[in-house]
Amino acid sequence: MDHVVVDDLDNSLQPAAVMRHLTDPLGCADLAINYYELAPGDSFAFAYHNHEVQEEVFVVLSGTATWVVGPEPAGSEDSADLVDPVDPGAPGERREVRVGPMEAIRVPPGQFQRGWNFGEDRVTALALGAPLAYGEQLKRDDCPACGDEVAVSIERASDDESELITVCGDCGAEVARWRRGDDGENERVR
Repeated sequence: MDHVVVDDLDNSLQPAAVMRHLTDPLGCADLAINYYELAPGDSFAFAYHNHEVQEEVFVVLSGTATWVVGPEPAGSEDSADLVDPVDPGAPGERREVRVGPMEAIRVPPGQFQRGWNFGEDRVTALALGAPLAYGEQLKRDDCPACGDEVAVSIERASDDESELITVCGDCGAEVARWRRGDDGENERVR
């Protein structure tokens, strides 16, 4: 048996104010577990994305989070329609799912999603994913230079290795940037 104190774990640089990995400290072999705290405007992820083989369950402990989700992927038990597993769905086809305190949401493998804190109160949540390896992950975000939603990658900023950026796969422009703030929490710079 393994035991950890969540507040003693390092805060990983992520789009959430606080994100602590529990997987390795707990010795999990085939389950990813992460603890999140989202300030207003924060997200659970760097971009709208999917996991090829991993299903995810998010349990909101406090506050209310909103997931933007695409169509159910083909072959999903939840799918009423057959959708290409790499189809993020047009923005107009996506729906929002609000998840309040002590509620959970399951995202099947292949479904595009991104969870947000659109409210005024802090959100705390646990994310569980299985299997541990998620396979190929496709990421998409709005590129201000292209004026369209495009594939993005996550990279270390070339001008500051302590910061992470998302980069447009079409034009190479920086889409968004995150850093560790003076208070030790993560923050979006742009």
